[in-house]
Amino acid sequence: MASGVATVWVPVTDMQRAVAFYRDTVGLTVRNESDDWSELEVGGLTIGLNAREDASVSSAGGAVITFQPDGTIEDELAELRQRGADVEGEISEHPWGRIFPFKDSEGNDLQFYSPPQS
Repeated sequence: MASGVATVWVPVTDMQRAVAFYRDTVGLTVRNESDDWSELEVGGLTIGLNAREDASVSSAGGAVITFQPDGTIEDELAELRQRGADVEGEISEHPWGRIFPFKDSEGNDLQFYSPPQS
């Protein structure tokens, strides 16, 4: 069966806008970029931005990409807000950890996650 995750594909309507968001707002490294397909790298995982055939922004949900913060989750929330990201609320506390949701420039669901403190 599966031995790992090769690539996560994210649908986008505006490739330049999406690449700028993931590079400048989230801080990912761009590995290659074209009008139809671009690749970003984070922690050994490739995130592929896949141009959509229709031009509507999605709000229907679907897969969620969850990122680990470089520092504290509070710092990431403040940084994303400062960079103009569409943050959908505050940090929520759960027995399994802390998260806050936000959307990318194309309406895809993202979040930051911090595990519970031991």
